[in-house]
Amino acid sequence: MVRIWLFLLIFSTSAVASQDPTAPLGWQQPLQNEAAKVKRKPLPALQSIVCIENNQNECHAVLDGQVVLVGEQIGGYKISHIKPDTVTLVKGGKSWNLNLFSLEVKQ
Repeated sequence: MVRIWLFLLIFSTSAVASQDPTAPLGWQQPLQNEAAKVKRKPLPALQSIVCIENNQNECHAVLDGQVVLVGEQIGGYKISHIKPDTVTLVKGGKSWNLNLFSLEVKQ
């Protein structure tokens, strides 16, 4: 009989411990809304840019191992500009500039 009471006492304390003692009476934690969580794809990684010497307007970029031109899409991002050191991506009215080299110089 003592074992049964001890067993019930242990399980009742764990149920009480799972509640927040500082919460207002009758308060319940709101449910997590799964629709609010939006998974965003990471930006493609810029690996190289190749431009023809005679024509600066004809540049190719390598993003995530794929060769792309202006106007093509990769990972949902549209390539809007390719310059000798920068690629501009557009998605949903926002734009991102991917630089070939970091602007920070370590000394």
